[in-house]
Amino acid sequence: MRIDGRAWNEIRPLRITTDYTDYPDGSALIEVGKTRVLCCATVETSLPPWRQGSGAGWLTAEYALLPCATHQRRKRETFGLGGRTQEIKRLIGRSLRAAVDLENLGERTIILDCDVIQADGGTRTAAITGAYVALALAIKRLEVRGEVPQHSLRTPVAATSLGLVQDQLLLDLCYSEDAAASSDFNIVMTGDGQFVEVQGTAEGEAYGRGFLDDVLDLAEVGISQLLALQAQVLSAALEAST
Repeated sequence: MRIDGRAWNEIRPLRITTDYTDYPDGSALIEVGKTRVLCCATVETSLPPWRQGSGAGWLTAEYALLPCATHQRRKRETFGLGGRTQEIKRLIGRSLRAAVDLENLGERTIILDCDVIQADGGTRTAAITGAYVALALAIKRLEVRGEVPQHSLRTPVAATSLGLVQDQLLLDLCYSEDAAASSDFNIVMTGDGQFVEVQGTAEGEAYGRGFLDDVLDLAEVGISQLLALQAQVLSAALEAST
């Protein structure tokens, strides 16, 4: 049994609250164990200069770990983003661009803001999973208003973390497990079983190909549950808004 009583192949308690805030085009609060991330999607009728005239839209992301999200207060990144924040925001953007047909968006940019309210491991993967829900709400509403074609969403996208802790592969690490892991991974997958990103690092001994296969198999187990909840909460939210 793990520190929180879970089995090695069990994800943490999961909840997604849609339309958590009123003003974005789509929003979701995702809670994965004690990790909580507020994800908001904003649609702007403009494009970055390098994208203008292409006839296609764009999607980008922002990520922030709020000062009191951890046990000790962290300073706000007022004078520029740190390397970790830059890496994570780019990961979220790459992951969610796989979910949408940018050609269908026209001269629009979708900005996904992911703010970590409380961190207990897996903040980047929770942000990706929650941001997809916010994105889907925003795009579905554009479709309903006739502003973009139907089926502008290509596929759901979700992500989870894994790690090797005391020679045991674990799914969906909390912070204490992540800190003790000798190898850790972040896996992003689509609803049809394709991989968007595989991040894996050996902190101690290197790992072999067979172990990586085990990691990907276990990631599929967790991500299938995340995808199922995404579909459930989106169906309820869209039905309630019609």
